[in-house]
Amino acid sequence: MPQVPPTETVLTGVRNFRDVGGLPTTDGRRTAFGRLYRSGHLAHATAEDATFLDGLGLHTIFDFRHSADHRLDGFDIELTGVRNVSIPLSDPADGAEFWRLVRDGNIEQLRSVLANGKGADRMVRMYRATITDRTAEHSRVLHSLAEDSVPALMHCAAGKDRAGLSIAVALLAVGVEREAIEEDYLKSNDLHRRYAVKRSDASGTGMSPEVLELLDPLFGARPDYLAAAFTTIEENWGTTDSYLSEGLGLSPETRERLRERLLDQG
Repeated sequence: MPQVPPTETVLTGVRNFRDVGGLPTTDGRRTAFGRLYRSGHLAHATAEDATFLDGLGLHTIFDFRHSADHRLDGFDIELTGVRNVSIPLSDPADGAEFWRLVRDGNIEQLRSVLANGKGADRMVRMYRATITDRTAEHSRVLHSLAEDSVPALMHCAAGKDRAGLSIAVALLAVGVEREAIEEDYLKSNDLHRRYAVKRSDASGTGMSPEVLELLDPLFGARPDYLAAAFTTIEENWGTTDSYLSEGLGLSPETRERLRERLLDQG
């Protein structure tokens, strides 16, 4: 597995791909390269993308999308010898009408659901709910990483929210500094990484500056969102360690196996 930072890779049909290596931990270590990756969905990966991904030696791909996401974007391409695990981190029925408006609504409808901070407020609620309501799913992912799933790739649709939170939880479990988790999270705002907004009206009216500004809270990574997740952990469990042990059922032995798999051993 690579021991040095890889060249920044921009895939043609996969957005927001990156290696989550090189991040500092609170005890002076770093996450190892070639162990944990994150991205948007793989449904539109090109043949060249697939060749690159095949070369990573992946053991498992965790897909956090749900059935509505699959209908919109399609299923992931198949990679040779890689286990694909579907763990939906949101309910396709929850907010279906809201996301229909995002895709098809006119400017008045978008203002009604997104203006005056409503879009950002919705994202904060989603981040908080994912922490409190998806402990079983996050526990399953972390136990799987500790057992046999590395190298692994985690993705959702954009690779920003559901995958971003799952990556954040995994990094917390091995002691990565919160500032480093946030820095990695905010890379999803880079222009070449951002999810391509899909609107039924792709004209100048349907994609006007006001429309894009209204949609920005939904498709951008904001520090307040991740901070809301961290605050939710503290409000419900008191400390990160309690969240990991009581909320996710991670034993000290499992956390040590995670550190062995995800951190540099030097």
